[in-house]
Amino acid sequence: MKFFQQPIYFFHGKIKSFNGAALPGLVRDKVAHLTPDTELPAKKLVRTRRRILVLLRFIKNIGVSPAMDEYERRKLGIFNLLNFFQIVTGLLVPAVGLFNQHHAPVMAWLLAPTPAFISIVVLWLNARRKQEAAMIAYFILYPVVTSVVFMSGLNLGVELFFILYGILSVFFLQQISHMLFSVALSMISYFILAVVWKEYRYQAEQDYLPFYLFNQLLAIVFIFYGLFLIKKENALYQKNILTKNREIAEKAALLKEQADKLSELNLLKNKLFSVIAHDLKSPMYALQTVFRNMQQYDLPAREMKKMLPDVVNDLTYTTGLMENLLQWAKSQMQSETIQPAPIDLSKTVTDVIFLLRLQAENKQLYIENKITEPLEVFADNNMVNLVLRNLLSNAIKFTPAQGYIEISAGIQSKHIEVLVKDSGEGISEADMQKISMNNYYTTKGTSNEPGTGLGLMLCKEFLTKSGSSLTIQSKPGEGSEFSFILPRQ
Repeated sequence: MKFFQQPIYFFHGKIKSFNGAALPGLVRDKVAHLTPDTELPAKKLVRTRRRILVLLRFIKNIGVSPAMDEYERRKLGIFNLLNFFQIVTGLLVPAVGLFNQHHAPVMAWLLAPTPAFISIVVLWLNARRKQEAAMIAYFILYPVVTSVVFMSGLNLGVELFFILYGILSVFFLQQISHMLFSVALSMISYFILAVVWKEYRYQAEQDYLPFYLFNQLLAIVFIFYGLFLIKKENALYQKNILTKNREIAEKAALLKEQADKLSELNLLKNKLFSVIAHDLKSPMYALQTVFRNMQQYDLPAREMKKMLPDVVNDLTYTTGLMENLLQWAKSQMQSETIQPAPIDLSKTVTDVIFLLRLQAENKQLYIENKITEPLEVFADNNMVNLVLRNLLSNAIKFTPAQGYIEISAGIQSKHIEVLVKDSGEGISEADMQKISMNNYYTTKGTSNEPGTGLGLMLCKEFLTKSGSSLTIQSKPGEGSEFSFILPRQ
């Protein structure tokens, strides 16, 4: 027993002396040692796949020239790939035959590599940029060589290749005469040699069934592979065409929109020039008349004072016209950008009322500013000033003498609604439609004040650029209310 116990104790001691903590490290060493060997086949597979893709891309691009359109390039790529795979199978079949010479006649194995040589010639012609010659060579030589096989008394099971040549010729040959000739050659050869003529000295179906089935399967694979490539490339081509058509339609719509805008701007420009040519002359002539009378007739101060209100009105109108023209020109050149900043709305309203007080006093209008306390908004000061000035000027223009104008603000959580309300004559439905469509038009005020037609257009344009809009509520004979929204700080 002691004899048996000693080895056991010795083995037990060995087990106890084994450091279990070292086990993970040992395993890691083993894994680290084995990992490169396990990763190597995967890397080789990736490299092999990449090389195959590079080779196929090279084959597809044989004979491609910059002058070809996309459809021709895709069609040539399919043709090149088919010939490449026919080279591979054409060389593979006789190589297999070297080990199976007792199953088929020597003539069969001699004719087997012929398709590979034909495809090599076809790819060579494509590389020389002789695509038409390559197509003709393919669709004549292949049916002829296949017919020679049958006429040699060998039925190797390649009759379906006639169908393949007929199908491919419909897709690849552009000229109708060439296509009809190729289809007729393939179909007549198939009918005579595979259907009518049945006397063959060698029948692969009976003498060597695997070889017969291989040829039949190979023909079917080429037929479906050719149809798959044609379908795939046509689908990609149609997708690209649809994408290009969509881009062309979008560009056409954009061009039409730009042309319409350009036409509108050109019409507006012509109208503005007529306004400028007519309206700027009146105050200039009025000033010229006043100064000429002062110079020639030595007019007394009383008579000069009578003439001044009309001159001031003309100059006020001219000043407003020039300011609006400058703002419109800046907006059309896109040089005027919106630069929002914290501004005191009550101060801006007070400044605008002070600027237009003379026009209001001449018509004995009462302007009430209900924004009496400082009210901060986050907006472009020039934009707010321009909008308020034009809205107040319009209210003064279309409000009869001794009328009432009110400027107020409605405070909301995130916005301030600015309102300009008058007791004027209101706006008709026809004029409201013109305003909503941004049509250029102008009308005289209640005291025959002229207008430029630019005021409301500028208001709407500047408010749109700042993310706001102009709201108009009006009924003829009941006055109008204009409002817009500005963000709070």
